[in-house]
Amino acid sequence: QVQLVESGGGLVQAGGSLRLSCAASGRAFSSYSVGWFRQAPGKEREFVAAISGIIGGSLIYADSVKGRFTISRDNAKNTVYLQMNSLKPEDTAVYYCAADYSTRTYTYTSAYDYWGQGTQVTVSS
Repeated sequence: QVQLVESGGGLVQAGGSLRLSCAASGRAFSSYSVGWFRQAPGKEREFVAAISGIIGGSLIYADSVKGRFTISRDNAKNTVYLQMNSLKPEDTAVYYCAADYSTRTYTYTSAYDYWGQGTQVTVSS
């Protein structure tokens, strides 16, 4: 069993940066792949980025965030980060992290067994 807690959201102006954290409880978190998703009002939850388990050697990003967002993990701290730079108003959403006991990375929500409660990111123009 893994519990996930997101933090780091907030209000930022366009062009600014935020770093989201996904802190996990439970053993062997390093063996879990972790994904970040986001959901804007009235829209479906969409994939943002994912990092594989163990050493996090596999990273994937949605096209909309490539070059602006960076996912990373610190297994010693049981935490995965999402560094978001050059933020745009269209990045406004609730951001969720999710985990799956796997060394693979996935872009779809059904692949993940554990989810956090989300953190709000609002980017003003």
